[in-house]
Amino acid sequence: MTTLSDHQHTDDQHTDRRDATVVPPVPASAAAARHSVGLDAGLVLLRVVLGVVFIAHGLQKFLVDTIPGVAAGFGGMGIPLPDVTAVVVAGLELVGGLLLIVGLGTRVIGALLAVTMAVALVLVHLPAGFSAAEGGFEYVMVLGVAALAVALTGPGRFAVDALIRRRR
Repeated sequence: MTTLSDHQHTDDQHTDRRDATVVPPVPASAAAARHSVGLDAGLVLLRVVLGVVFIAHGLQKFLVDTIPGVAAGFGGMGIPLPDVTAVVVAGLELVGGLLLIVGLGTRVIGALLAVTMAVALVLVHLPAGFSAAEGGFEYVMVLGVAALAVALTGPGRFAVDALIRRRR
């Protein structure tokens, strides 16, 4: 004997099958494929140039200014915990720059570098005005926005992150 709930269950099964119909993807046009390659190539250029700049700044903090010198400078600027902050910022710039170049952990690294540049902009460069030549915020702003752009867009398909995603 079948009950009303049995019929409802059967009806639900039929509905589920119809809702689960897969629509095949529309083939991409040649223009869309060129746009995609251009976008991915642009992201590689952005990541590599940004990575090189951050590596240079990290190396400068470690090798030229030295961590004690950077910490003293940070302390003079009012940056909290300058001994810790100097190591963290220099390490993030150096390692983060390398990771950006290969495209590994790109969104996280981009976000961390963007936050670092925002803090530098507000605490250090903003009072000096816009011009980087006068210690202003223009250069730090460009680095921060570029890092944020990488965090928001991701690395593109020419990156280790994309390779890992494809293997999953």
